Amino acid sequence: MKNPLFYAKILLFGEYGIIENSKGLTIPYNFYQGALKFEPSEIAEQSNAHLKNYAKFLEENFADTFDTKSFSKDVANGMYFDSNIPQGYGVGSSGALVAAIYDKYALSKIDINQHLNKEKISELKALFGKLESHFHGKSSGIDPLICYMNIPLLIQSKDDISTIGLPSANANGKGAVFLINSGTPGETAPMIHIFFEKMKKEGFRKTLKEEFIKYNNACIEYFVKGEYNPLFANLQKLSAWGYEHFRPMIPQKLVDAWKTGIDTDTYYLKLCGSGGGGYVLGFTQDYDKAKSYLKDFQTEVIYKF
Repeated sequence: MKNPLFYAKILLFGEYGIIENSKGLTIPYNFYQGALKFEPSEIAEQSNAHLKNYAKFLEENFADTFDTKSFSKDVANGMYFDSNIPQGYGVGSSGALVAAIYDKYALSKIDINQHLNKEKISELKALFGKLESHFHGKSSGIDPLICYMNIPLLIQSKDDISTIGLPSANANGKGAVFLINSGTPGETAPMIHIFFEKMKKEGFRKTLKEEFIKYNNACIEYFVKGEYNPLFANLQKLSAWGYEHFRPMIPQKLVDAWKTGIDTDTYYLKLCGSGGGGYVLGFTQDYDKAKSYLKDFQTEVIYKF
């Protein structure tokens, strides 16, 4: 493809918690990708119609930040986003689109090949949050940021994001981080609404702060260090907490499989993105054994150790 490719992303840890200033860890996922193109097709027509709406949004809100005339002209000439990133699956379909548009049409683009400091990353995230709000109503800006930068990012807080190295993958390892396909897409806005309704209750706010954020942050610490025994001890707690408190966000088809993982200590599941459908993330120290329990589902390995 002539135009730059933008890859999917996976938020390994931090779903919902980053809204409340917990840590997050996000990685690019190069299995899925998208690019802006001009080639007539049925898919092109659908995507082009979405871009026409987005052109109006940019013109009304970001005329001083983007070359909106060029963007509108290209859209009028049939430009579309050629992407195999599944929509509503929590892997950054709208994030990749926003990153591609920023890359091509931003008037004073922040160059990621230059040395990026936290201020520049924070500036990018804030802008991306506004740009992606067109699709979700509210956006942290994390998805477009990871899609644009295409390197692992550690989110310490809303305003403290930095690049980070991860332990090398081991292609022959028994352990794996994997995706499970729930078979149906999810919608972000209704799931976020459920979360904020829950946040109105003091008991939920307390357990989120005292338990979820504690387990989530510990998982990030041990994953980055490659210390898998304490990682899985905290994953077990994180998965059990999610089963109890994020039940409305767990895709219905995966509720039983989620509990089986906890009961057998074979694998642990957690939300991938906002939930409701799409993908769920799995962690296991024995992928073959985990697959025997998950034989009715489509799984994809994203990292082996």
